[in-house]
Amino acid sequence: MTWNTAEGWLTQLHPDRWSGALIILALFVLAGLLLSHLLKRAIRLVVARDHDNRIDRMSFGFLSKVASAFVWIMILMLYAHMIPALDRLATALLASVSVASVVFGLAAQSTLSNFVAGFSLIFYRPFRLGDTLQITAPGGVEVGIVEDVSLGYTRLRTGDNRLVTISNASISSTTVINLSAKKQRTLAAIPISIGYNADIDTARALILEIASGLPNSEEVVGCPVTKLSTSSVDFTLSLWCADADAAAVANNSVLEAVKKRFDAAGIEIPYAYQNVLIKEMPKALYEESVPR
Repeated sequence: MTWNTAEGWLTQLHPDRWSGALIILALFVLAGLLLSHLLKRAIRLVVARDHDNRIDRMSFGFLSKVASAFVWIMILMLYAHMIPALDRLATALLASVSVASVVFGLAAQSTLSNFVAGFSLIFYRPFRLGDTLQITAPGGVEVGIVEDVSLGYTRLRTGDNRLVTISNASISSTTVINLSAKKQRTLAAIPISIGYNADIDTARALILEIASGLPNSEEVVGCPVTKLSTSSVDFTLSLWCADADAAAVANNSVLEAVKKRFDAAGIEIPYAYQNVLIKEMPKALYEESVPR
């Protein structure tokens, strides 16, 4: 390769030429991909060597995404500074930076709020990766395991294998129940109803007998009458379970066992019914109903 050939290649790499700008862009993109790959690999190595779980996985994952975004922002800024046309364009845009910042802020208000809310979740740490959360979503109450916290959204995996994506701003502004707290002991409150003609003491004795024999129950608190409804006497059986899953299993087991024991003992479980009062029967129907 002669000096003239090398000089020709260098001329093509000049940032004033469109060919040079494209080549420099490709080099910057490769540099960004390489830096992002090295960053992710370093993070994976650090997490893999943390055998004592001293590093919060959620915080580390979120900060790694922020660092990756920062790398690409720096790559774009350096590229714009090297290309004279883009540098002059950036200088010209500085005159209207105030208007542009207001417009950008209004357009990206929700995105920026989600981004800032993500930092608050990392700083205050109301939950971690793998925790089970109960949160109110637009479709109702959702219970799921935290899989990921990104720059704008948090993902939960529910028990029926659905992926629920909730914005960080929504999580920060609503009440979140962390079911994976250190004290996992859960109080199960199970409503049970009987008819007004049934004996309260007999029904309560059967309910407490069923609750005391449950393998998922740690302690039976009591079974008081909590309400006199229109057509039923309502009990609330309270018992302590090891965790929320055990409480759900205990609830189902108690309801099934109570139905069987009440049927055997002749205790009425009320259900909704209506009385129809006929004030006047049409003459034709009355004549048909009267035997001749």
